[in-house]
Amino acid sequence: MAKDRFHQVVKTALIKDGWNVTHDPLRIKVGGVEMEIDLGAEILLAAERGDEKIAVEVKSFLASASAISEFHTALGQFINYRAALRREEADRILYLAVPDLTYNSFFQLDFPVSMLQENAVKIMVYNIEVEEILQWQN
Repeated sequence: MAKDRFHQVVKTALIKDGWNVTHDPLRIKVGGVEMEIDLGAEILLAAERGDEKIAVEVKSFLASASAISEFHTALGQFINYRAALRREEADRILYLAVPDLTYNSFFQLDFPVSMLQENAVKIMVYNIEVEEILQWQN
C-alpha cells in the first residue's frame, strides 16, 4: 500500500510542478525485452513539460526494508532503464524519485554519494506529506 501511495505522491508532485503526466506507467520494449515497473513495487512514470521529456522511477525506501538492498535495486533499475530509453526514447531523461527523509540521510553517506556520481544518476527529491518536489539533482 505504501508504494502505491508514494507513486501517487510523486504523480501529484509532478502535476503541482507543472508537468503533464503522459504515461502511467511508461512501457518500453528494447532488444526483445519489455520493461515496466508494476504498481505494487515502483512505477516508471513519464511526464512532459514543454519540450522536456522525463521518465521517473519512483522508489519508496520503506523503513522496513534494508536501505542498501533497496539502493542496489534502484541503481540497477536506473542503469537498465536509462540504457533502454537511450535506445528507444533518446529525448527522455530518467530521474530516480527518492523521499526527502531517505535523501537527507542514506543518500548523504559516502558510498551512495560516490555510486550516484559514478553512475551519473539524476535525482528528484520529493516530500511525502506535502506531495511536492523539493529538489532536482542533475
